[in-house]
Amino acid sequence: MDTEKIMDDRTAVDTDQIDAYLRHIGAARPTAPTTQALRDLHLAHVRGVPFENLSIHLGEDIALTDEALVSKVVDAHRGGFCYELNGAFAALLTALGFDVAMVQARVYDDRGCLGIPFDHMALRVRTEDGGDWLADVGFGAHSHLPLAFGDRGEQPDPGGTFRLTETSEGDLELTKDGAKQYLVDQRPRALADFKVGAWYHRTSPDSHFTKSLVCSIVTEEGRVTLSGRKLVVTAGEEKTTTELATEAEVLEAYDRYFRIALRQEPQVRTAG
Repeated sequence: MDTEKIMDDRTAVDTDQIDAYLRHIGAARPTAPTTQALRDLHLAHVRGVPFENLSIHLGEDIALTDEALVSKVVDAHRGGFCYELNGAFAALLTALGFDVAMVQARVYDDRGCLGIPFDHMALRVRTEDGGDWLADVGFGAHSHLPLAFGDRGEQPDPGGTFRLTETSEGDLELTKDGAKQYLVDQRPRALADFKVGAWYHRTSPDSHFTKSLVCSIVTEEGRVTLSGRKLVVTAGEEKTTTELATEAEVLEAYDRYFRIALRQEPQVRTAG
């Protein structure tokens, strides 16, 4: 792993970085860690920070530390995949006084099969006013708002209708519009515990992240996704698909829709 470094030391994030983080996502500093504050921050995050796997294909290191994850979002104006986005969001929420626990989940594939342990990171967040929430800003096309952790009924959300069902083993199965999404192990974890999962998804030819490029963000009107040179803009019921012809057009799209400034067009790299 000498050329695929993933560090797991946790470092403190200072107040200036937290203030810059809030400015970056267009959110006000909450006066207290309440449920409404969590909802506001969650929505601001999915609209302000893209879900993307560009580091895998640009040959960039992925450092699992609070400082590095927050810096990638705030200073580099980048996004990331689940470990990065939910890791950074956890650092932000913790600094703002929320009670945050990282939880690991295994993701269902298109055949209904579960992925590896620590396949995905999500967050269990408790708020000052008694709320207990599943927050997840790192699963691509997912809920725009946190989901009630103890609610076993349907939970309508701008991103779909979600449900959490407890299994006989004590895990929580999450569905979206009736389709299985992932299986949550409710035990709290440390950021370092996700090191192997992050390494797997960065290097394995069996990981969907090594096979394709994706950059996607929620907008007030819908969503924008750039997959290689395929740009999809969804606004309400309208969906426009454009095949970008040149590297210049691709770089302009990253800048325009995601606020990501790149020097070169990312290309899918061979895993291994």
